[in-house]
Amino acid sequence: MPQTATALAEHSTVADGGPPGSEFAPLLRTVKGRGLLKRRRGWYAREICVNALALAGAVTGIVLTGGSWAVLLLAPVLAVLSARTAFIGHDAGHSQITDDKAVSRLIGLVHGNLLLGMSYSWWNRKHNRHHANPNHIDKDPDVAADVLVFTSGQAKGRAGFRRWLTRNQAWLFFPLTLLEGVALKVHGFRDLRRQPPGERAVEALLLAAHVVAYATLLLTSMSPGKALAFAAVHQALFGLHLGMSFAPNHKGMEMPDPDGERWGHLRRQVLTSRNVRGGALTDWFLGGLNYQIEHHLFPSMPRPRLRLAQPLVRAHCAELGIPYAETGLVDSYRQALCHMHEVGEPLRVE
Repeated sequence: MPQTATALAEHSTVADGGPPGSEFAPLLRTVKGRGLLKRRRGWYAREICVNALALAGAVTGIVLTGGSWAVLLLAPVLAVLSARTAFIGHDAGHSQITDDKAVSRLIGLVHGNLLLGMSYSWWNRKHNRHHANPNHIDKDPDVAADVLVFTSGQAKGRAGFRRWLTRNQAWLFFPLTLLEGVALKVHGFRDLRRQPPGERAVEALLLAAHVVAYATLLLTSMSPGKALAFAAVHQALFGLHLGMSFAPNHKGMEMPDPDGERWGHLRRQVLTSRNVRGGALTDWFLGGLNYQIEHHLFPSMPRPRLRLAQPLVRAHCAELGIPYAETGLVDSYRQALCHMHEVGEPLRVE
């Protein structure tokens, strides 16, 4: 960043993103000045329409080829399109598409509940908690001890089958993501009990509509055996795609000490996030989540503007001496898996 960043910090206000002199405020002023937080409604309208047409094409293909085992070739296609649908729901949840909350919720409900069978309310609430405190062991639900653990403290005391999982979690990570698509649906249905009556009625109706429509499509297009095989391949690859998109983002990065120094917004988001280097194909495959640092700093920034903000963020971090983590896709997986392997190490040597 140019030297003017320091001067801007002296005149920053809470409305700019932090108190006078905060590390994030001058970067926010620069980003706003470049117009990078403005909505890209036209871009998203095209993205939504193209995705809808592709889904319609895949459904048509399933109906036409359901009598042959060749229909299974469409399962990976539908898995990729399902991930694209999830990315749109993700962006709606962050108000990237529009600042109208009602419209954002409608887009999220259609793409999450209706098209994927995932509860938009459950996911949005959980994901917002993650964004507020990424990698915080007490506050980020994404690093809570469950099937996987992310700290040596979480690994202690694991017994039975969970102990075996922790010992081998690095090897099991990607196989486990094959179940993620189904797990997200189960979590959504369970969350209905928490939701207020009005919200619950809408979400439950759309979730049920998805299940009925999905089952009807498969069972009327193919035999029960083919339908079961198709659903298994589709849901497994959908979960794998999501796992491959989210795995590189935070695993193996800094984890704030709950009792230690409190970081400001800039350090809290930058030090816990990792970018994935790549071109247009990487951007497309990861749904823009490869710009994880920029996304966490500016959650409402439209996806196509994240790459434009990256040079500004990188330069600002360099000026302040804050590490900016960026690596290739394969190496990002290596780092994440190595971290999980190290966490399980004490259980392997006992």
